[in-house]
Amino acid sequence: METPKSRSFLWMFPVVLFFAFVVFAIGVFITWKHGDYTVLASGCLAVFAVLAVWCLALNVQAPRQSDFARAEELLAPVNERMQQINVLLNLVSEQQLISERAKAIAFRDQERDTFRRAIREEIAKKDYEAALALVGDIESVFGYRQEADRFREEINALRQQEVTKVVNEAAVVIDRHCRAEQWNLAIREAERLMSIYPGDPSVQRLPQEIEGRRQAHKKQLQDSWEDAVNRHDVDGSIEILKQLDAYLTPAEAEAMQETARRVFKDKLQLLGQQFALAVKDHLWADSVRLGEAVMREFPNSRMAQEVREKIDLLRERAASPQGAAAV
Repeated sequence: METPKSRSFLWMFPVVLFFAFVVFAIGVFITWKHGDYTVLASGCLAVFAVLAVWCLALNVQAPRQSDFARAEELLAPVNERMQQINVLLNLVSEQQLISERAKAIAFRDQERDTFRRAIREEIAKKDYEAALALVGDIESVFGYRQEADRFREEINALRQQEVTKVVNEAAVVIDRHCRAEQWNLAIREAERLMSIYPGDPSVQRLPQEIEGRRQAHKKQLQDSWEDAVNRHDVDGSIEILKQLDAYLTPAEAEAMQETARRVFKDKLQLLGQQFALAVKDHLWADSVRLGEAVMREFPNSRMAQEVREKIDLLRERAASPQGAAAV
């Protein structure tokens, strides 16, 4: 701490006094030469005024110098103490910096072990994203790049094993739905897995695989249908056609319409023949069964109308074993 220093103007008085003496000397010369006392009086007055003011300034300046001296004397211990404090603060700052570095070095291994334990805990909890974030920290903070790479490989392998396990379990469910031709349920199971593992390629392929199985099953039904039609297996053709109906597009259904009409016509003729033969042989129970099949499967046909006209009598005779009259 520095004390303010007073600005002194006493140096001006000697200069002014010099000029006053010059005026006094000129006055003496003029008085001696011309007998005029005006300049001499002015010089005397100037010398007197300068001396008076100088004495007054000296009287005022002395106490001020004394006050400044006492102030400096009082502030000297404070200045000394402040300098000592400044030195101590610099020393403490340097020691603190050294301490922080020393602590960072001393606890480096401990912090690294803490990171390792935290990574293992996240892996055990199967929180692989959190584990990878900690691996990034151990690489950026401590610079252990190779160790971080090993952790990443381990985490990715464990995560892939988890994905494979879940996908395999879901594949069993999807396979069961596909075998039962429950394609919508299979697709919903695939979409559930896709929402859980959006970045896994094997999961993303599941909808295409399910659609592939659906198309393969459709092709199998179409081949079976054509084979049954070629073998004139009327019942087999109709049964396959019922299953195939859920897979056909409008265009495919229209292309098969003519063949389907022929198959149903053959079916109606077959039922009609079997019905007529059962009535002829007085097999009343069989005739009722066949007649009901005609009315149920071909309700708008002419044969169904004929059966309706006789079905009540046939039911009576089937209920009464004693009836033997022909229809």
